[in-house]
Amino acid sequence: MPKTFKLPIEEPLLDIVSYGRGGARESGRRLTAAQVEHIRRTVQRAPEVVVKVLSRASNDLGAAGKHLDYISRNGKLRLETDDGEQRGGRIGIALLNDWDLDIDDARRQAALVATRGKQPPKLVHKLMFSMPPGTPPDKVLAAVRNFAREEFWGQHRYAFVLHTDEDHPHVHLVLKAVSEQGVRLNIRKATLRHWRSEFARNLRLLGVSANATERAVRGEGRVNKTDGVFRADQRGTSTHVRNRVEIVAAELAKGNLRPEPGKQALLQTRKDVERGWHALTELLNKGGERNLAVDVRQFVEAMPFPRTEKEQIAFALLQRSHQPTMKMNLSR
Repeated sequence: MPKTFKLPIEEPLLDIVSYGRGGARESGRRLTAAQVEHIRRTVQRAPEVVVKVLSRASNDLGAAGKHLDYISRNGKLRLETDDGEQRGGRIGIALLNDWDLDIDDARRQAALVATRGKQPPKLVHKLMFSMPPGTPPDKVLAAVRNFAREEFWGQHRYAFVLHTDEDHPHVHLVLKAVSEQGVRLNIRKATLRHWRSEFARNLRLLGVSANATERAVRGEGRVNKTDGVFRADQRGTSTHVRNRVEIVAAELAKGNLRPEPGKQALLQTRKDVERGWHALTELLNKGGERNLAVDVRQFVEAMPFPRTEKEQIAFALLQRSHQPTMKMNLSR
């Protein structure tokens, strides 16, 4: 059985909540230059990088091959591999065989015979790296290339390709889950946090403004149910979204938007984040960064009111119907 790769667990560069909890213990603390710059990028709303893991059909050799063909647009786009080679055509399965995934899959299938009912482990990880519209696509591609070389070269086989058919340039990367040394990579929250930070750093090295900060720190919710809700609903592409919209619309029509579980936790998280930001303003003032401390206070004051998924849908529905949001207690 392959060993499991363990990423060193590092404290987030901008762990806002810990500052708020520090109290008197923070009085003698000094912010590093890197932390000050991270704060500056955050309050100036530098573009935030996105790193996603696409989980479906990652544990089947045929499906993984089809995904490679899909991201290459059936061979119209050339895949770049970890050895720097540009490969065109529909080469999904052939490339995976080059990585010995056919052998890995045969061994895995034999092992599964003795452990029926268990979910088979992933053969590949399907990642996507993206930036907001307006970011130079060539810089996004170069940043992912440099990131992948630093993180995976000589350990995990990989291939990637740039997509520019949407407003936001993004790169799809397929990564062999088991390294050449037989170590399995399991992606955790800390792994994604580290990858986001490194992707942003590589973009900045190329002269692209980029940041990697958690949503809660920026005062944003985990989901954004505005225009996307209605686009998916109109296309009929999401039964879940359509059902959610219909339920919320019915509750609004009755004037009774029922509270959603998790609201109190959401509000508590916001309190913790605001307390942390206020503690940072004191540290910034003590460190002579008074202008940045003012920017932080203004940043916190401008944070949108925290809303659950249901409240986001309701807010968007009310905006579309031009009804005041105060009646549903959805505004600050």
